[in-house]
Amino acid sequence: MVVGKLQLFPSAIRSMDCLPDPASASKNQPNFMNTGDLLTELVDKLEEWAIAFVRLLPNIALAILIIIIGFFLAKLISKFAKKQMTRFHVDKTIAGFLGRILFIIVLVFGVMVALSILSLTGTVASILAGLGIIGLALGFAFQDTAANFMSGIYITFNQPFAIGDVIETNNGVMGNVIDISLRITKVKTFDGPVVYVPNRFLFEDDFTNYTEGGQRRLRVACGVSYGDDLDKVERIVLETLANTPGKIQEEAITIHWLEFGDSSINFTANIWLDYTRENKAYIGAQNFAIKALKRAFDENDIMIPFPIRTIDFGIKGGVALNEVIAESGMGNSTSKSNATAKN
Repeated sequence: MVVGKLQLFPSAIRSMDCLPDPASASKNQPNFMNTGDLLTELVDKLEEWAIAFVRLLPNIALAILIIIIGFFLAKLISKFAKKQMTRFHVDKTIAGFLGRILFIIVLVFGVMVALSILSLTGTVASILAGLGIIGLALGFAFQDTAANFMSGIYITFNQPFAIGDVIETNNGVMGNVIDISLRITKVKTFDGPVVYVPNRFLFEDDFTNYTEGGQRRLRVACGVSYGDDLDKVERIVLETLANTPGKIQEEAITIHWLEFGDSSINFTANIWLDYTRENKAYIGAQNFAIKALKRAFDENDIMIPFPIRTIDFGIKGGVALNEVIAESGMGNSTSKSNATAKN
């Protein structure tokens, strides 16, 4: 019996070796954290963030200060640059455009310095790359805006017109140019309202610049009766309009006889005027010329005739009214009725 027990013991030991180890079993079981552990870990993480934020407070304050200084410095540099360019007779439009570009460059530089203080240069590079892709997509979506922008750059540097010029667009907008931006051109009409004209229309369509040449011709249309001496009329017109305000002294006044009108012989008096950004005496000269011609014609018995209509009677025409009345007997009946009324 003893031998049998001894024989069974090793097998029992071998069977016990097959049982799992309690330590290893506890390691293989899933590790479930309770609510207290979660809250503890969350509080620890918030504490780490708060400590990191407190450590960054000086850098954040410095970055904000740099952005503020950069903004005011950008305005100062832009204003100084425009003033110096104007001093050296650079066009106001180009000076304004370059001033805006300098403002943007200085401000972006200040923002980049502030972000480098916060150790966010890598993030900024990623953002800029993303913005490049977004900008490409937006470029296709907003083609008209992009066209206005490129047209504004062309207008700024090529200068088909500038601030102070009088222009007339293809759709009839006429007035003084008061501002040229990268997207629109502001035109103040002679009636007062300001019209915002997209730059691409001024780039693609034709327009008229009245002040670029420095002179403009004034045409005064008039007519005289058939009974007046045309040589005398021409002499009086030339003498009267010689003192028109704004007239270019080197340019002679010319008279163009146009046509034999219904009631008058029509002509135009043509006067070349100084017409620049600083001197726009067109309307005043026109008013002077019209009043001066009327006064001179009245003093010299030259008639500006009213419209005249000749009425012919009869089937074929050419018959006077009194003849028609005599033939119809209306004249005798009229005289008899008058005599009866007197009696």
